[in-house]
Amino acid sequence: MRLAVQACGFVCFAVSLGLVARADGPKDNLPGEVRPIPPVGVEVSEADRAELEQGLHKLQEKIEQLRKRGQKEAKIAALVPDVEVFARAVHGALTYREFFVAGDVAKGKSLWRDGLARADALLSGDAPWTRQTGLVVRGYVSKLDNTVQPYGLVIPESYQFDGAARHRLDLWFHGRGETLSEVNFLDQRQKQLGQIAPADTIVLHPYGRYSNAFKLAGEVDVLEALDSVRGRYRVDDDRVVVRGFSMGGAGVWHMAVHRPDLWVAATPGAGFSETPAFLKIFQQEEVAPAPWERTLWHMYDCTDWARNLVNLPTIAYSGELDRQKQAADVMALALAKQGLTLTHIIGPQTQHKLHPDSLAEIERRLASIVAKGRQRVPHEIDFTTYTLRYNRMAWIAIEALDEHWKPARVRGQIGDGAAVDLHIENIAALRLAFPSGWSPFLPERSVSIMIDDHLVSVPGPETDRSWSVRLNRVKSKWQVVAGDTPNGGKRPGLQGPIDDAFLDAFVFVRPTSKGRHDAIDRWTQAELQHAIDQWRRQMRGVARVVDDVALDEATIASCNLVLWGDPKSNQVLAKLADRLPIGWTEREVIVGNDRYAAEQHVPVLIYPNPLNPQRYVVLNSSFTYREYDYLNNARQVPKLPDWAVIDVRTPADSRWPGNIVAADFFDEQWKLKPRAK
Repeated sequence: MRLAVQACGFVCFAVSLGLVARADGPKDNLPGEVRPIPPVGVEVSEADRAELEQGLHKLQEKIEQLRKRGQKEAKIAALVPDVEVFARAVHGALTYREFFVAGDVAKGKSLWRDGLARADALLSGDAPWTRQTGLVVRGYVSKLDNTVQPYGLVIPESYQFDGAARHRLDLWFHGRGETLSEVNFLDQRQKQLGQIAPADTIVLHPYGRYSNAFKLAGEVDVLEALDSVRGRYRVDDDRVVVRGFSMGGAGVWHMAVHRPDLWVAATPGAGFSETPAFLKIFQQEEVAPAPWERTLWHMYDCTDWARNLVNLPTIAYSGELDRQKQAADVMALALAKQGLTLTHIIGPQTQHKLHPDSLAEIERRLASIVAKGRQRVPHEIDFTTYTLRYNRMAWIAIEALDEHWKPARVRGQIGDGAAVDLHIENIAALRLAFPSGWSPFLPERSVSIMIDDHLVSVPGPETDRSWSVRLNRVKSKWQVVAGDTPNGGKRPGLQGPIDDAFLDAFVFVRPTSKGRHDAIDRWTQAELQHAIDQWRRQMRGVARVVDDVALDEATIASCNLVLWGDPKSNQVLAKLADRLPIGWTEREVIVGNDRYAAEQHVPVLIYPNPLNPQRYVVLNSSFTYREYDYLNNARQVPKLPDWAVIDVRTPADSRWPGNIVAADFFDEQWKLKPRAK
C-alpha cells in the first residue's frame, strides 16, 4: 500500500480545494434557523424514568455518606469524584433530556449501577478501579465551577502499581460529537479502546467539556485532567504526546502552537487550524467579521502561531481525499513562509479517517521522538505570541507586551559560559527562570544577558542551581526588576478579552434590586439566564450564582466576578462603578467622549477587579459566542473584545446579545484607546 509523506503543502492545498463540499449543509449558515446543540433527546418512559430516579437516589445517598467520611479521611475525599461522575452523567441526561436514542437509556441504567458499585467499595475501604489496568474512567473537580468532570484512561498491562517506573502518556482528543453527553462518553471509555494504544503507554482521553475543539473551558479541562492523572499515576513528564483526529486534530494544532513546551511531540490529524479559510472552504460560508472579530482570530488561528512548531516535533496526518486535509495544508503554507517544512503523512485514497499504514508510520516516528524525550532546557528558543494568555516557552516567560494582538516574538539562546542572547519584538517585560538543578550556569559567575544591543549583568544561580531574573524595558533600556511585584497593566492571566474570565474560577453575581430602566432589567435578566443555560449545555458545567447581597470576601478573593444588572440593581456593581473605565450613570453610558442613552444601552466589559486586582470583574457577559457558532467548531472563537456597548432595542439572537454599537480593546494599561473619528 502506498504511503505518502508530504514535505510541503502547496500541491495538496490545491487538490483539497477541488474536494470542497458543505460540511453541515447550507442551513447551518443561516443564523435565523439554528438547530439545537445538543439535540433534543428521546422521551423516557415512565417506567424507565422511575428506575433511573430510584437508582440515582440510591447512588446520591451513598455519595453523601462518602462526602461525610471524606471530611475526616482525605483518601476517601480524593476518590469521591470517581463515583460522582456516574451520578452527574445520568442526572444530566435525565434532567435535560439528553438520552438521544433509546439505547442511551440502557447506558444510563448501567452507569448508575457502576457508580453504586464504586460507592459501596469505597465505603468498605476499597477502590479497585485505582489498581485496574485497561479501560478506566475517573473524575476530578474543576476549578472553573466546582463541577466534577470525567476523563477516560487506558492503563497498560505493563503498569506496576507498586513499582517506580514512569510511563509515557499520550493524550487523545476525540472528534466532534453533538450527542457526546457524559453518558455516552463514559460508556465509550468503558467499552472502546480507541484509535491508539501504544505499548507501555498511558492514554488519557479528556472529555474536553463536550464539543468546543478543546478551547476555552475545553482547554482547561485538558490541563486539569492531565494534572489529575499525574497525581494518580507515574507519568513521565518528558514523554507526554498530544494527539487527536478531526475536531480532536484541531485541538492538537491549538495545543501544539500555543503551549509547545508541554509536550514531547504533537500529531494533529485533520480538523481545522484557523477560522476564515476553513469556513470559506469547508462550510462555504462568507465571513464578514467586525474589526475586533478579525483581531480576535489571532487568538486561535494556528497559522499565525505556526513558527512555534520549531520548538516541538510535529507530525501532521490527513487522508488524501479528506476535505479537512485543508488544515494541514494551510499550516504547511504558513510554515513554508517561515522557512520550515511540515512533516505531513497522507493516507492514500483515504477519506476522513486514519489509514492503518499511516498510523503505523506515525507510531514508528513517535517512538523515536519519545525515546529522546522532551528538552526541558532547550539551548535555543523561538517563541511567538499575540496574547499574554499564552506567554511561555520553557525558560522564557513574556510578562508584558507593547501591544496585544500584534505578533510578539522572543528568540533566546544560551551561549558558552554564562551568557544569554535575546532578540525581541513587541515585548515590554519578561522573565528568565530555571528550576532547582536545571540552571546551565555556575553559582560563582554572574550571567551576562544581551537583549538586542543592550547588555545586562545579573548574579548567577543559587547553590541549588535555580536561577531567575525579571527584566522590564524602561525608556528603551532594560532593567532588572526585584521581587514578584507585577506591573499595573495587562499581565499574564489578566489581559482579556471577555472570554478569558471563564478560564479560571468565576461566579455570576445576580442583582436583587430593581434597576434604573425596565428595558435594561429585562435584558440583563434574560442574558443571565441565557448564560447559565449555555454554560451547562456547551461547557457541561453549573455556573455558580450568588446574590449581590450575599457575596463574601472569600469569593472576591478566589473568583472572577461576573456582575449582572446596573449600578442600581446590583450592590456590588454600585461599589465599584466609579472605578471602571466606562462610566454608567442614570442617563448615560460614557465611553471617553462618546455618550449612549442609558435607558437603551448596556456596557459589557472585562477589567481587573477594583476589589481584588488579582482577579477580573466582568459586566453582563458570559463567553461571547452563541448558538449559531455551536454549529461549526471553527466559529467557536471570542466574538467581543475587552468592552462593548449594546443597544438592547435590537433583540438578542443566535449571534449577538443585541446591536453592538461600539466595541474595542483596552490598551496595555487597561485604559480606553482614543476613538477614531
